[in-house]
Amino acid sequence: MENCQSGNCPSQDPAKQQQAAELKNTLSKIKYKLIVMSGKGGVGKNSVSDNLSLALAKKGFKIGIMDVDLHGPDVPRMMGLKGQVAASQGAPKLEPMIYSENLKAISMECFMPNKDDAVIWRGPLKHSAINQFITEIDWGTLDFLIVDSPPGTGDEPLSVAQTIDDAKAIVVTTPQEVALSDVRKSINFCKKINKEVVGLVENMSGYVCPHCGETADLFGSGGGENTAAQFNISFLGKIPFDPKIVQAGDAGTSYQEENSEAPAAQAFAKVVDKVVALLGA
Repeated sequence: MENCQSGNCPSQDPAKQQQAAELKNTLSKIKYKLIVMSGKGGVGKNSVSDNLSLALAKKGFKIGIMDVDLHGPDVPRMMGLKGQVAASQGAPKLEPMIYSENLKAISMECFMPNKDDAVIWRGPLKHSAINQFITEIDWGTLDFLIVDSPPGTGDEPLSVAQTIDDAKAIVVTTPQEVALSDVRKSINFCKKINKEVVGLVENMSGYVCPHCGETADLFGSGGGENTAAQFNISFLGKIPFDPKIVQAGDAGTSYQEENSEAPAAQAFAKVVDKVVALLGA
């Protein structure tokens, strides 16, 4: 009791103390941590997360992508990753799924024998799972950890923000007002919890006709750029709509490798260039 009163009270939970130390050790080996967020579903946040990861890996950066959309984990399917995670040989940690030499991933689906099973969890279990995605996975040394968060400002993005102190956000929207009104909530969420927003991406920003080259603004235009200016954050760029992005995600193939000259692939490359420049990576 005297030790406790003098401020030297030993931890009552050694397991939590050990996990905190492991969390700190793992994160110390990751240079940049980015949470990809959206105010609502249907804006293509998953495809933006995947393609940003692929574009960064293509530039030679060591990338990990962590899918914390526990109820709708799509990253493994979109990247064509099959099977389940396994323990590292001779080590206590689990190996992430390997996409390429520069890109590895983890997702709830990597632990599920039946990929169509529903995950019915409340907040505390989600927080614990996200913590384990960091502490019990052998990430090694990374330049970037891309965290693909579910839409909205609920348990998962809050858990990531609380667990990874130095994480920064990339916010994804589409140009129409209904998406922008929700994305403003995401930006305000980051402000309230003191998370820096690296910038905003306007996805599905026009459709480039493959025949004539003209652009049709399917969902309007300029809303993302105006919102970024309104909140004084960086506008990272516009990604045009391309049906081949959807096809590649469904097939589990790399859109950028198969369509490197397409306007959307070039747009992703420019977004990545801007992110790298803003972070000084």
